Amino acid sequence: MNKEIPLSVPNLNVAIIENLRECVETGWVSTGGRFITEFEKKVAVYVGTADAVSVQSGTAGLHVALRVLGVKTDEEVIVPTLTFIAAVNPAGYLGAEPVFMDCDDSLCMDPEKLEKFCRVECMRTENGLIHKTNGKRIRVIVVVHVFGNMADMERIMEIASEYDLKVLEDATEALGSYFTAGRYKGKFAGLIGDMGVYSFNANKIITTGGGGMIVSNDQKLLDESRYLSITAKNDSLYFVHDDIGYNYRMLNIQAAIGVSQIDDLERFIETKKTNYLLYQEHIKDERGIKLLPFAGTIRPNYWFYSLLIDEKRFKESRDALMHRLIARGIQCRPLWKLTHTQRPYLNCQSFEIQKAEFYVERILNVPCSTNLTPEDVRTVCHEIFI
Repeated sequence: MNKEIPLSVPNLNVAIIENLRECVETGWVSTGGRFITEFEKKVAVYVGTADAVSVQSGTAGLHVALRVLGVKTDEEVIVPTLTFIAAVNPAGYLGAEPVFMDCDDSLCMDPEKLEKFCRVECMRTENGLIHKTNGKRIRVIVVVHVFGNMADMERIMEIASEYDLKVLEDATEALGSYFTAGRYKGKFAGLIGDMGVYSFNANKIITTGGGGMIVSNDQKLLDESRYLSITAKNDSLYFVHDDIGYNYRMLNIQAAIGVSQIDDLERFIETKKTNYLLYQEHIKDERGIKLLPFAGTIRPNYWFYSLLIDEKRFKESRDALMHRLIARGIQCRPLWKLTHTQRPYLNCQSFEIQKAEFYVERILNVPCSTNLTPEDVRTVCHEIFI
């Protein structure tokens, strides 16, 4: 093979150039400028909320959101183990510890184990939900919508209500995904819990090079998020700061890319859907490889395509297939190392982790860029089964 096929790369158009030219010519390349507010408005309109707060990364957004939701030192935060570690680290930034939950077959947090943990391992008190093991308060659940799929938010929101917990949606991989059935029909990922966060990293469905966005239906939470993201500045002339904030505001030059990218989002999703269905045509479960489905109750953004490898039926192991494809110029990757097994979190609590351990050994993600061609898809599938 002569052509290399990357896993997930940006799809940029020339319209961006004029926006960048304006930034350069006016000098507005940093944390001020019209593109920041324009991009915030465009994202808010797209997902159907009144406002959004831009930040310099999805991780920064999660950090700010956890603080706004009240997470404090020596508390615990419920998180999934099957996720990129950036979904978990912000709890540590605030001096809290994660408690790790298992996934279900969507790869998202298992709501039944979540409920069992709250019921069996915790106790409800006038001071909130307390972990029996160490007496620490649990205030927030971080739900990650993995690869553009969506967690069972109906059940998770019921559990959160029952146990007086806030819900932060890590929708960094799920911009554009929404429910098509059930209680939250028409609701986008990120706007079902108390707060949500999107990412515009270079590998996401749209990009600003880096950057993120905080969303919520509660304007007070957004106002506090914006305040903290601009170093808690009360007076920009005399530099008065009434709190310890963060220098997290998105750059105008990043937002200049974003205002163009958001206009292409639905077209990108349609391309991803077409390519996903083409993969589905060529990959059949009878050969020991299955393309993981998205939930039937959602319109996913089809961000990542995940293959489930049955090593007893397929001709080689997951890792052998991965390294063979990489050697042939086809970029692919396994799931993240489970976060509860990472060195910083070895001493943290985890609860009945089973299914995540099954999937982490068997999943392989294959090329899914929005500029992937049908020929590319057929090439990948040919190389898999060659």
